[in-house]
Amino acid sequence: MSPISATDLRPFIRTIPDYPRPGVQFRDITTLLGNAQALRATLAQMSAPWAGAGITHVAGIEARGFILGGAMACQLGAGFVPLRKKGKLPHTTIGVEYSLEYGVDELEIHADAVRPGDRVLLVDDLIATGGSAAAGVRLLQSLDAEVAGATFVIDLPELGGTARLERAGIRTVSLVRFEGH
Repeated sequence: MSPISATDLRPFIRTIPDYPRPGVQFRDITTLLGNAQALRATLAQMSAPWAGAGITHVAGIEARGFILGGAMACQLGAGFVPLRKKGKLPHTTIGVEYSLEYGVDELEIHADAVRPGDRVLLVDDLIATGGSAAAGVRLLQSLDAEVAGATFVIDLPELGGTARLERAGIRTVSLVRFEGH
Protein backbone atom coordinates (compact mmCIF):
# COMPACT_ATOMS: atom_id res chain seq x y z
CA MET A 1 0.00 0.00 0.00
CA SER A 2 1.35 3.44 -0.88
CA PRO A 3 1.53 6.11 1.83
CA ILE A 4 -1.24 8.70 2.09
CA SER A 5 -0.16 12.33 1.70
CA ALA A 6 -1.89 15.27 3.40
CA THR A 7 -3.70 16.15 0.17
CA ASP A 8 -5.01 12.59 0.06
CA LEU A 9 -6.67 12.98 3.49
CA ARG A 10 -9.56 15.07 2.14
CA PRO A 11 -11.62 12.05 0.98
CA PHE A 12 -11.53 10.70 4.54
CA ILE A 13 -13.09 13.87 6.00
CA ARG A 14 -16.88 14.00 5.82
CA THR A 15 -18.70 17.33 5.52
CA ILE A 16 -22.05 17.58 7.30
CA PRO A 17 -24.05 20.63 6.18
CA ASP A 18 -25.98 22.78 8.66
CA TYR A 19 -24.51 21.19 11.78
CA PRO A 20 -24.62 22.22 14.61
CA ARG A 21 -26.59 25.15 13.20
CA PRO A 22 -27.75 26.33 9.76
CA GLY A 23 -24.94 27.62 7.56
CA VAL A 24 -22.14 25.66 9.28
CA GLN A 25 -20.28 23.05 7.23
CA PHE A 26 -19.11 20.62 9.95
CA ARG A 27 -15.84 18.86 9.03
CA ASP A 28 -16.12 15.41 10.59
CA ILE A 29 -12.94 13.37 11.09
CA THR A 30 -14.65 10.26 12.46
CA THR A 31 -14.46 8.80 8.96
CA LEU A 32 -10.70 9.48 8.94
CA LEU A 33 -10.31 7.92 12.39
CA GLY A 34 -12.14 4.83 11.18
CA ASN A 35 -9.61 4.12 8.43
CA ALA A 36 -6.39 2.61 9.80
CA GLN A 37 -4.17 3.78 6.94
CA ALA A 38 -5.56 7.34 6.99
CA LEU A 39 -5.25 7.51 10.77
CA ARG A 40 -1.65 6.28 10.68
CA ALA A 41 -0.79 8.82 7.97
CA THR A 42 -2.49 11.63 9.91
CA LEU A 43 -0.61 10.86 13.12
CA ALA A 44 2.72 10.56 11.30
CA GLN A 45 2.22 13.86 9.46
CA MET A 46 1.03 15.71 12.56
CA SER A 47 3.98 14.42 14.62
CA ALA A 48 6.78 14.84 12.06
CA PRO A 49 7.27 18.64 12.39
CA TRP A 50 7.73 18.26 16.16
CA ALA A 51 10.16 15.30 16.23
CA GLY A 52 13.35 16.41 17.95
CA ALA A 53 11.68 19.59 19.28
CA GLY A 54 11.98 18.53 22.92
CA ILE A 55 8.22 18.16 23.42
CA THR A 56 7.60 17.01 27.00
CA HIS A 57 3.79 16.97 26.84
CA VAL A 58 1.04 16.92 24.27
CA ALA A 59 -2.13 18.76 25.36
CA GLY A 60 -5.27 17.57 23.59
CA ILE A 61 -8.46 19.62 23.49
CA GLU A 62 -11.65 17.69 24.27
CA ALA A 63 -12.70 15.47 22.59
CA ARG A 64 -11.07 14.64 19.24
CA GLY A 65 -7.84 16.24 20.46
CA PHE A 66 -7.72 13.42 23.03
CA ILE A 67 -7.72 10.77 20.32
CA LEU A 68 -5.03 12.43 18.24
CA GLY A 69 -3.02 13.87 21.11
CA GLY A 70 -2.73 10.64 23.07
CA ALA A 71 -1.35 8.79 20.06
CA MET A 72 0.98 11.68 19.18
CA ALA A 73 2.30 11.78 22.75
CA CYS A 74 3.34 8.14 22.36
CA GLN A 75 5.02 8.87 19.02
CA LEU A 76 6.88 11.88 20.45
CA GLY A 77 7.88 10.18 23.72
CA ALA A 78 5.89 12.74 25.69
CA GLY A 79 3.20 12.75 28.35
CA PHE A 80 -0.43 13.56 27.57
CA VAL A 81 -2.47 16.37 29.16
CA PRO A 82 -6.25 16.59 28.67
CA LEU A 83 -7.83 20.02 28.28
CA ARG A 84 -11.48 19.52 29.19
CA LYS A 85 -14.78 21.33 29.38
CA LYS A 86 -15.63 22.80 32.78
CA GLY A 87 -16.41 20.32 35.55
CA LYS A 88 -14.98 17.20 33.85
CA LEU A 89 -11.59 16.93 35.61
CA PRO A 90 -11.55 15.32 39.07
CA HIS A 91 -8.68 17.19 40.75
CA THR A 92 -7.84 20.86 41.37
CA THR A 93 -8.20 22.79 38.12
CA ILE A 94 -7.73 26.19 36.60
CA GLY A 95 -9.99 27.36 33.80
CA VAL A 96 -10.50 30.01 31.19
CA GLU A 97 -13.66 31.11 29.41
CA TYR A 98 -13.58 31.58 25.63
CA SER A 99 -15.87 32.41 22.73
CA LEU A 100 -16.88 29.86 20.12
CA GLU A 101 -18.22 30.47 16.64
CA TYR A 102 -21.67 29.98 18.17
CA GLY A 103 -21.46 30.53 21.93
CA VAL A 104 -19.24 30.65 25.01
CA ASP A 105 -17.52 27.77 26.83
CA GLU A 106 -14.85 27.14 29.45
CA LEU A 107 -11.74 24.98 29.20
CA GLU A 108 -9.93 23.55 32.25
CA ILE A 109 -6.63 21.87 33.05
CA HIS A 110 -5.40 20.17 36.20
CA ALA A 111 -3.37 22.72 38.15
CA ASP A 112 -0.46 20.23 38.35
CA ALA A 113 -0.61 18.95 34.73
CA VAL A 114 2.56 20.69 33.59
CA ARG A 115 5.47 22.43 35.27
CA PRO A 116 7.39 25.60 34.48
CA GLY A 117 9.61 25.05 31.46
CA ASP A 118 7.75 22.03 30.08
CA ARG A 119 7.52 22.20 26.26
CA VAL A 120 3.94 21.50 25.27
CA LEU A 121 2.37 20.83 21.88
CA LEU A 122 -1.32 21.73 21.61
CA VAL A 123 -3.43 19.34 19.47
CA ASP A 124 -6.98 19.33 18.13
CA ASP A 125 -8.79 18.11 15.04
CA LEU A 126 -9.74 21.52 13.65
CA ILE A 127 -8.97 25.20 14.06
CA ALA A 128 -11.70 27.68 13.14
CA THR A 129 -11.76 31.00 15.03
CA GLY A 130 -9.06 29.75 17.39
CA GLY A 131 -11.09 30.33 20.56
CA SER A 132 -10.50 26.95 22.17
CA ALA A 133 -6.89 26.81 20.97
CA ALA A 134 -6.14 30.28 22.35
CA ALA A 135 -7.79 29.25 25.64
CA GLY A 136 -5.55 26.17 25.73
CA VAL A 137 -2.47 28.31 25.13
CA ARG A 138 -3.51 30.69 27.94
CA LEU A 139 -4.04 27.78 30.35
CA LEU A 140 -0.66 26.23 29.57
CA GLN A 141 1.15 29.55 29.79
CA SER A 142 -0.57 30.35 33.11
CA LEU A 143 1.26 27.30 34.49
CA ASP A 144 4.53 28.68 33.02
CA ALA A 145 4.77 25.95 30.39
CA GLU A 146 6.27 26.84 27.03
CA VAL A 147 3.81 26.26 24.19
CA ALA A 148 6.10 24.92 21.47
CA GLY A 149 3.33 24.99 18.90
CA ALA A 150 -0.11 23.82 17.87
CA THR A 151 -1.16 21.25 15.30
CA PHE A 152 -4.48 20.42 13.68
CA VAL A 153 -5.81 18.09 11.01
CA ILE A 154 -8.01 20.84 9.51
CA ASP A 155 -7.69 24.61 9.20
CA LEU A 156 -10.60 26.85 8.21
CA PRO A 157 -8.41 29.85 7.28
CA GLU A 158 -11.25 32.28 6.57
CA LEU A 159 -12.22 32.14 10.25
CA GLY A 160 -8.77 33.39 11.30
CA GLY A 161 -7.78 30.91 14.02
CA THR A 162 -4.33 30.12 12.64
CA ALA A 163 -3.58 33.81 12.12
CA ARG A 164 -4.73 34.47 15.70
CA LEU A 165 -2.34 31.89 17.16
CA GLU A 166 0.54 32.99 14.95
CA ARG A 167 0.03 36.64 16.01
CA ALA A 168 0.44 35.36 19.57
CA GLY A 169 3.77 33.77 18.58
CA ILE A 170 2.51 30.18 18.39
CA ARG A 171 3.84 28.11 15.48
CA THR A 172 0.82 26.41 13.91
CA VAL A 173 0.72 23.44 11.53
CA SER A 174 -2.38 22.02 9.83
CA LEU A 175 -2.60 19.18 7.32
CA VAL A 176 -5.70 20.16 5.30
CA ARG A 177 -7.27 23.55 4.58
CA PHE A 178 -10.92 23.97 3.75
CA GLU A 179 -11.99 27.32 2.33
CA GLY A 180 -15.30 28.63 3.64
CA HIS A 181 -16.92 27.45 6.81
